[in-house]
Amino acid sequence: MNDHAATDPSLPRIAMAGPRAYPPRRSEFTRHFWDGLRQGTWQTSCCQDCGRQTFPPKPLCPHCWSPQVGWSALAPRGMLYSWTRIHAAPAVFTAESPYAVGIVDLASQIRVACRLVDMPGLDFTPSMPMEMVVLDYEDGPLFAARPTPSP
Repeated sequence: MNDHAATDPSLPRIAMAGPRAYPPRRSEFTRHFWDGLRQGTWQTSCCQDCGRQTFPPKPLCPHCWSPQVGWSALAPRGMLYSWTRIHAAPAVFTAESPYAVGIVDLASQIRVACRLVDMPGLDFTPSMPMEMVVLDYEDGPLFAARPTPSP
């Protein structure tokens, strides 16, 4: 781990019914990410030469082209940059529509596009504080973001 580590490395979990509508592809390299997410760990690749993180995880640094990459924790909180609600969903996601997707600027200087978890009575707005969560489907995890709960 490096100084990108979060104070609490375990993400909140949300139980989801059924399997993922569109499971992610796993490779030998991304297996570490998906296995970690299954355990609630939010991490990505980090270049051991230039020290920069990249998301999604990559086996080669896109900043300096070094093949020397390791894993480091991502900040689990950030701010909503932009969002939209999908009403006319692709066929594979029709049963889940309407649903929200957005772009979250994490505190670790990474921008993540992901599903947004709706909270009753709360509208999404740019600059809204967000936290990353694990959606626990029957066949594996996915990541998403939700508004940060008030203290």
